[in-house]
Parts: sequence; structure tokens; C-alpha cells
Amino acid sequence: MSQRGTSSLKLVVLFIVAMAAWLVYAKLFEKRTPDQAVRPGDGAVTVHVAPVQLGTVRELRTFSGTLIPRAQFIVAPRIAGRLERVFVDLGDPVRRGQLVALLDDAEFVQQVEQARAELEVARANLKEARSDLDIAEKDFVRIESLRAQDVTTQAELDLARSKHLAQQARLMVAEAQVNQRLAALRAAEVRLGYTQVRATWPENGHELPRVVGERFADEGATISANVQVLSVLDIAGLRAVFHVTERDYPRLHVGQAADVTLDALPGMVFAGRVSRIAPVFREASRQARVELELANPERLMKPGMFIKATLELDRAEEAVLAPTAALVRRNGEHGAFLVQDDQRARFVRVRVGIVEGDLAQIVEPADLSGLVVTLGQHLLEDGALVRVTEH
Repeated sequence: MSQRGTSSLKLVVLFIVAMAAWLVYAKLFEKRTPDQAVRPGDGAVTVHVAPVQLGTVRELRTFSGTLIPRAQFIVAPRIAGRLERVFVDLGDPVRRGQLVALLDDAEFVQQVEQARAELEVARANLKEARSDLDIAEKDFVRIESLRAQDVTTQAELDLARSKHLAQQARLMVAEAQVNQRLAALRAAEVRLGYTQVRATWPENGHELPRVVGERFADEGATISANVQVLSVLDIAGLRAVFHVTERDYPRLHVGQAADVTLDALPGMVFAGRVSRIAPVFREASRQARVELELANPERLMKPGMFIKATLELDRAEEAVLAPTAALVRRNGEHGAFLVQDDQRARFVRVRVGIVEGDLAQIVEPADLSGLVVTLGQHLLEDGALVRVTEH
């Protein structure tokens, strides 16, 4: 045999010997892996436990949404014109009826003066018509008296009567013209008043000022009627808007309390209440709109901020509570390992109800009590021996 063949044979023999030695070592020093459960009769497993207790547990759900103002409207002039002045800017307070902008009013002042002059002419015509009617009436009475004495003819009486009726009609026309010119004057004055743009809104039980949210036009701009100049917001109270799914929708009701937090105001919690629940679901998202009412007296919250609203959907008083860390799954069933007096862990099947934080309501069995394993339960099977080291 050649030297190369001898070397190859030695390597094969050494490999076989090494494998055999490794197998013997592994057999002698075999250890249980951490995830293997300890069966009855094996050594005790060190575990941590916690007591089952009675208490109140709540089912809380947190929804994400946004803030909108309680009321918002656009201030716009009713007539076209050049924007002469704007008296407020972003963030300025605005009271109901406050003058916020002024249009060039020269043309409208002239229209008022013209309407006032036409009214004076109409009143003069009315005065003249009354005077003429008085003369015609006296003439008619005189001729009627003469006719009764057979001093004048019937034709003269008929003529006097017709003049009297004509003057009465003229007086009525003059009175109508006065009313017409008076209405035209009032219309011109109203148009003149439209040059003063005011922020007006209905009375709502409080007179707290609102604020300017946006400004859309600057002084000197020529604007048309109903063009946006300012937006005015009521932020003394806000609405938080979020959407819920079909699962949570039946568990919400108007008046339900909510805790609202904002990323922009860490550490602060604001109290709100459900004020409106939409009666329909959006087809695209299969969600319904929900609105909360929030008081904002210090105006810390602003429209458009992102919010998280936490609502209590359910509550259980005097409930059997166990740590969520104690819950395990064995053979497709949920349960927990209960430590018995003989220091053995017994697997108890449970049905879980409300979960809040690190506590879970145990609905079945309703009489569960004692200590449950919270750490080390992944090494256990029913009846395994345990050694409790910490509560």
C-alpha cells in the first residue's frame, strides 16, 4: 500500500474514533433543555407564583382621532369692493358683532345721498298733492252747495267732482312714491352697512370670544361678494372625532365618559363625553363616526391635534383576577398552573373574560383561588413538583 493510501486510512479511523467518543460524552452528560416540561417524578422546578384575588376589572379601548373646533365659520362680505382695512389677524380674539374688516364705501355713501335726495323730492310732491287736494275739495264743496241752490250747472259739479277725485289719486301716488323712496334709502343704507364686515354668530349662552383661525385676504385687494376674508373658530370647547368598528359600536352610548390624551401635551388627561354617534357606517372603511365634547377653558388644546380617547366598554365588580403571566396554553386549551399544598402544580382549564393591564378576569372556574405560577410554567406539566422561591 502506498504512503498516500496509508494516510487516508488513518484519517478515516481517527474520524470514527472521534465520533464514537462524542456520542459517549453526549450520553453521559445529557441535560434537559429549558423548554422541556418537567413530568411527575422528575426534579422540582423553581417557579414564581402570585395569588388569585378579587377585585374590579375594566375593559378599556383606546381610539385614535383628531380635534375639531366646536364651531367654525367663514367671514365674507356680502358685496364686492376693495378691502380697505382688516382689523384682526391670526389668533386674535373676536367678539360677537365685532368689526373685523372694512370695504371702500365711497360709492355706497353716494348711493345713500342720492336715495335721500330722491326721498326729499317725493316728500315735496306729497306736500304739493295734499295742498292741491285741499283746494279741489273746497272747490267741490262750494260748487256742490251752489248746485243745491240751482245756481250752477250739473256739468260744473261733475267737473269739480272729477278734479277732486283726481287729486285724491295723485295724493295716493305721492304717498306711494314717498314709501318707495324711503325703501330705496333704507336699501342703500343697508348696502353701505355691508362695507363694514362684522363677525356675527347666534347667541349660544356664553359670550366668550372666539379666535381668528385663518386670514385669506389682505388690505388693498379687490374682492367679490362672498369671498372668504377670515375664518373664526370657537375653541373654548372642542370636539374629538374618531371612528369605531362594528365590534365596538354597540358598546358606545351618548354621555359615556372618556379620557383624552394628546402627544402634544404629555402627562395631561382631559375629560370628555360622547356627544354624537353616527347612525351609519362608511362603506369604504366599515366604521362609524363618534364625537366627544371636550371643555377647553385654558385653550391648551388646538384644532387638528392628534388625540387618543380611552373609553370603558365593560366592567366587572368582585371579579376573580389572575395575572396574565400565569395564563398558558396546553393541548389547545387555556389554563393556569395552580400550586397545591403538596407542592405540585395542577393544570386548571380557565375561561378568560376582561383583561386589563397585567390582570385577567377568570370567568370559569368562578371559585378559583390560591397561588398560580407566573414564571417557570413553560417547564411544567400537570402534577409536576415545584419549588416556590418568590411571590
